[in-house]
Order: sequence, then C-alpha cells, then structure tokens
Amino acid sequence: MIPTVHANFRFLTKGTKRWFGGGADLTPYYPYRNDVIHFHRVWRGVCERHPAVADHRRFKSWCDEYFFLKHRGEPRGVGGIFFDYLEGDFDALFAFVRDCGSAFTEAYLPIVRRRRDEPYSDRQRAFQEYRRGRYVEFNLLYDRGTVFGLKTGGRVESILMSLPPVARWEYDVHPEPGSREAELYEVFLKPRDWAAETE
Repeated sequence: MIPTVHANFRFLTKGTKRWFGGGADLTPYYPYRNDVIHFHRVWRGVCERHPAVADHRRFKSWCDEYFFLKHRGEPRGVGGIFFDYLEGDFDALFAFVRDCGSAFTEAYLPIVRRRRDEPYSDRQRAFQEYRRGRYVEFNLLYDRGTVFGLKTGGRVESILMSLPPVARWEYDVHPEPGSREAELYEVFLKPRDWAAETE
C-alpha cells in the first residue's frame, strides 16, 4: 500500500554551460486521496517559496508530460514536479534545488508511516507487481538518465538498481468496475491539480 516514489535533484555542466534539473513523482498502486494531495502540496509549497525561479504549475505540467508512457497512453503515476535546464541566478536556483532535497522526507515519510501497516491480499500484491511493470517500462524506454547511462557504458547494475526487484506483465488486464484498481485508472491516473483539491 506504500507508493513508489522517485526523486533526484542535480547540477550538471557541459563545457561552460551549467544548469539544474530534477524532480519528484509518486507512483501509487492503491492510492489514497489524502496521500496524493499531501505529496503535491509539499512540492507546491517548495515552489512558492522560490517564486523567482520556480513555477509550480509549469513544473507539475512538465512532470505529467515527462512521466507518460506513450506506448500505453497512460501516466506512470500521479505526478509531482519535474524541471530541467534551469539556468540563471545560480544562488536562487541552488536554494530552490536544496529546498527540494530537504522537502523530500516531508513529502514522502508521512505517506509511508500511514500505509506501512496496511494489510494486503495476494491479489493486491499481484496488482502492485503488474503496475510495477509500468515503472520498469518507463525507466527502460523513456527515462533520459537510464537510457543515457546504458548507451554510454555506465555501470549497468548501478543504473538498473532503482528498478523494482519484482514486476510482472499480464495480457489485456481490465480492472473490475468499481474496484480500487479501476479507481486508480479512472481517477488517479488523470492529470489534475491535486494541490488545489480538498482532502
């Protein structure tokens, strides 16, 4: 019942060019509305503390577009924020990216604490593994960091260790109408302004 989370924040250079990039997104299997709202509100708050360099609406939209499985026509999860090639006022940008790194535990740990003792069935575990397959597909097909690392001779184990240890693929899965699995697709895997929602 604990969602998968991804976050990285980086400073990159190439010759004389230098920029910041990063982001954080949430991939729940059995989503809870208050968890999703909480996660998005934390990132909106970080962006609002740095209005000169961070635009939450833009970064949220960028996240929704980036973490999208084009071959499936569906998002990997419920989004968060994503940004790349941020240049300009180094001190202001660094303060924003540092704040993002510091906010990660605030965004994720309350969700873990709420969900870690939730009971689950074998059927729910199988659905989690099925949805983890989407995470694998995204990372191997679209994630720029993963693809770059694999194409340039990086350490394969280091590159792939962020993938889930167990995943599954099944043919033509259709969640039962009215089920929590169906709710994931019908409600949560639709981009929306979660930070503005009421719990």
